[in-house]
Amino acid sequence: MAQSLELLLIQFLMPDNDARRQAEDQIKRLAKDPQVVPALVHHLRTAKTPNVRQLAAVLLRKKITGHWAKLSPELRQLVKQSLIESITVEHSPPVRRASANVVSIVAKYAVPAGEWSDLLPFLFQCSQSAQEEHREVALILFSSLTETIGNSFRPYFADLQALLLKCLQDETSNCVRVAALKAVGSFLEFTHDEVEVIKFREFIPSILNVSRQCLDSGEEDVAMIAFEIFDELIESPAPLLGDSVRAIVQFSLEVCSRSNFEPNTRHQAIQIISWLARYKSSSLKKYRLVVPILQIMCPLLAESTDRDDDDDLSPDRDAAEVIDTMAINLSKQVFPPVLEFSSLSSQNANPKFREASVTALGVISEGCLELMKGKLEPVLHIVLGALRDPEQMVRGAASFALTQFAEHLQPDIVSHHEIVLPCILNALEDASDDVKVDAYEKSYYALAAFCENMDEAILPFLDPLMGKLLAALQNSPRNLQETCMSAIGSVASAAEQAFLPYAERVLELMKIFMVLTNDEDLRSRARATELAGIVAMSVGRARMEPILPPFIEAAISGFSLDFSELREYTHGFFSNVAELLEDGFSQYLPHVVPLAFSSCNLDDGSAVDVEESDEDDNVNGFGGVSSDDEAHDEPRVRNISVRTGVLDEKAAATQALGLFALHAKSSYSPYIEETLKILVRHSTYFHEDVRLQAITSLKYLFFFITDILEAVQAVFQSHNEGIIKIKEVFDTVLNIYIKTMTEDDDKEVVAQACMSVADIMKDFGFMAVEPYIPRLVEATLALLREESTCQQIESDSEADEDDADHDDVLMDAVSDLLPAFAKALGAQFAPIFSQLFEPLMKFSKQSRPPQDRTMVVATLAEVAQHMGAPIAGYVDAVMHLVLKELGSPDATNRRNAAFCVGELCKNGGSSVVKYNADILSRLHPLFGESEPDNAVKDNAAGAVARMIMSHPENIPLHQVIPILLQVLPLKEDHEESTAVYGCICNLVLSSNSHVNFLQFWATDPFNLIVILSFAPQLVSIFAQVAVSPVESDEVKVHIGRAFSHLISVYGHQIQPVLGNLSPAQANALAAIAPKS
Repeated sequence: MAQSLELLLIQFLMPDNDARRQAEDQIKRLAKDPQVVPALVHHLRTAKTPNVRQLAAVLLRKKITGHWAKLSPELRQLVKQSLIESITVEHSPPVRRASANVVSIVAKYAVPAGEWSDLLPFLFQCSQSAQEEHREVALILFSSLTETIGNSFRPYFADLQALLLKCLQDETSNCVRVAALKAVGSFLEFTHDEVEVIKFREFIPSILNVSRQCLDSGEEDVAMIAFEIFDELIESPAPLLGDSVRAIVQFSLEVCSRSNFEPNTRHQAIQIISWLARYKSSSLKKYRLVVPILQIMCPLLAESTDRDDDDDLSPDRDAAEVIDTMAINLSKQVFPPVLEFSSLSSQNANPKFREASVTALGVISEGCLELMKGKLEPVLHIVLGALRDPEQMVRGAASFALTQFAEHLQPDIVSHHEIVLPCILNALEDASDDVKVDAYEKSYYALAAFCENMDEAILPFLDPLMGKLLAALQNSPRNLQETCMSAIGSVASAAEQAFLPYAERVLELMKIFMVLTNDEDLRSRARATELAGIVAMSVGRARMEPILPPFIEAAISGFSLDFSELREYTHGFFSNVAELLEDGFSQYLPHVVPLAFSSCNLDDGSAVDVEESDEDDNVNGFGGVSSDDEAHDEPRVRNISVRTGVLDEKAAATQALGLFALHAKSSYSPYIEETLKILVRHSTYFHEDVRLQAITSLKYLFFFITDILEAVQAVFQSHNEGIIKIKEVFDTVLNIYIKTMTEDDDKEVVAQACMSVADIMKDFGFMAVEPYIPRLVEATLALLREESTCQQIESDSEADEDDADHDDVLMDAVSDLLPAFAKALGAQFAPIFSQLFEPLMKFSKQSRPPQDRTMVVATLAEVAQHMGAPIAGYVDAVMHLVLKELGSPDATNRRNAAFCVGELCKNGGSSVVKYNADILSRLHPLFGESEPDNAVKDNAAGAVARMIMSHPENIPLHQVIPILLQVLPLKEDHEESTAVYGCICNLVLSSNSHVNFLQFWATDPFNLIVILSFAPQLVSIFAQVAVSPVESDEVKVHIGRAFSHLISVYGHQIQPVLGNLSPAQANALAAIAPKS
């Protein structure tokens, strides 16, 4: 075989394709015989040309796995010895590397079996050799062997680390230093023990030195290994970097600043900064690296590139990602320098810098939202100025920024609609043909985002908006039409019933789009289907139901087209129609539910990218023999990708199932079991978007089953079977929620689970959750202590909890659980609250962001409200915080604090009385003209009312009543109506000596004078409450009784006041006054 194989190897290397193909076929035939192994070993050692020796090694690597067990001990020894000789004697570097790859495969089987005990000593000996080639090949082998026999290195790990560090510092050979760098990367990837990984920290200076040398010599691909190593170190939870962060950041900034480097090299450098911002943000702050990073990243936003705009390696896009990540994790440090950059760059003569100035502001708007809200005027000055810039690129960036503001700076940004919306409308007037579509599209994106949250504020702009949108919808290219549809949807959502005059025209146009079938039109069809559902919601059931059938038919027909985005938007359309029609949707369920099931059961479309060959296989075309069926090398998975369209479709279908159940009610009963199976499966789906919708829909299913108990029993044959099934569903849903709270790694998914549990407790009470209380409390404790899985994923080992940003995604949802517990359990919540109190109060530290304290105070208020008397035990612990928050610069904090202090006074018993003077003193400014927020005044009024009702004998009523009355009637927070008007009415009624409600009032003649002196003001307040459309009948009944009492006691004195009332007010008061 040896002689014929040699000829075949030579023939395989010929340029003649036919000869090559014949040789490959013959080699495959011979390779099935185990004797091919010694034959290949022979040619590896004796062939005259390096190409033949290398090909022999490549084939040997591929064949030896299948034949190793069939070889005699003597042949195995021959193979091992020949490989060692090839490594040490071979002069050709490619042949040495190919032989090393064979060693790695053989070692996988021989070393664990104890058949190659001298391999590791040999490698250590080689690594100390005076010959550069030996040291290099030893390091190459150390790298490759980590994949096959990594565990065998564990006893020698300390020696290996010392060896690698020494080789990294090899002063005589760049090849050895590069090989050592690669070996470090391999060992770090293999090593998971924290103690072992930490030892790599001392490698960082040497890694940086080798990388710089490689970059200087043009070996950028080698330097990339350094970035892979840093990536591993950064993602490790161990404190690996220390002050080396400075050097890594400096190196990365040097690389990404060099425009002459390859795009991928610069991309990897910027990614390191991004990972540091995500995983080690406190280190960037600690070592004062935020500003130096931004000084490079912000100008990179202005870097011109000739590549495609969609190029993921463009430096401006990479820089934007870094700035975004830093803003989310280091908002306080990021906002000032970015605002300074934007202010200066907005005046730059270079339009790229003017573009960058507004791009930067848009990028940081999510992370720096609270800081930006405080500086909206200067920020908008920059962005609206850019919207008028002569350069299209600048105007487009300004539109992008406004889109981001509309998403992240609510509700503050909408209050500026009078200046923002006209600027956007002006931007739509761009008549330049060469920029019209692009400028229009970005402006319409901004318009769509901005209008969505305007509500009734949009009404004055409705005509000009719809005029432009309808014109563009009918006379523009497809991509612009799609953006127009999004904008129309936002306008319709905001305008609601006021959209009626435009609905018919829009729906007629959508009907045209919804029957398009050409591939290039399907995205427009998807947007049209979505818009039809939104407009239907605005129009209402009465007008929409008669004209729905053709839209439903068109939507269903779209499923025959192979376009995932269309199916996604159609599920959303059906969800809207289900909400619109409620029980009237039942006729469509047999058609649309199977479609949702089908989308939920779609193949994920996962694509695994497998790396099957080393670079040696393809040198000189050697890859041609790699398709052999007998090759047993294990492939290496490089990455997994998923078709996002399928994910979005699954998420939309999962959401639709929950909404169908919620709105169609008993008609949905036949689909319960299959729906539950899907939602349970999707609750642990690999992608968070699908899990989120499953967690939400499970709550709807929970509500659905409780609403239709009789229908469920009918489906399940008997009463007992129905009850058992309901309990199974309860168990399933609540067990999933508890597991999600502690084990899911996505904060938004966990937050939704928390909100769902809170809703279930609030709506169904203690009995529904009693068996799960201990585990729910345990899960809540883990979240408050920030110990759940989702709170560890992005943890920074050096993070300072006192400088954390408020986690409004998760912690606001977690804090809702405590009032839900309190509402469900009442006073029985006391022993549980004693466990939760300290972890909750951690968020009230002065060093925490104001939003954390808002959360704490709001939680305390609601707990006090629902738990009742046991809150008295916490008054001393929380009163200082609550009183301080009454003076907070943030209106939400003042409002929550006022509500909280009122509930403490109501339920805190005698333990609160000693604080009365301080409470009244802190509340007093909230009643004055200096308080701009009506909701704060309303809650302050509620607090005073609760104080009076709880301990009237300790309140100076003659001082308090005038101040209280001056803020009435309530302007915004009508949830305070019962407390405030209840207090006033009881005071009025108690002024009758025959009413004993407040004895102090009846026995104190001065109080009679007080109530008489304010009778005219009270009548005016009562009249305004009587005509208010937002006040409840219960409140008005109470007001009517008090008014009637005033008339009976002080009728003569207040007659002039009654004469000044409007007819509507007089009639309203007369209507609510009890008839004698």
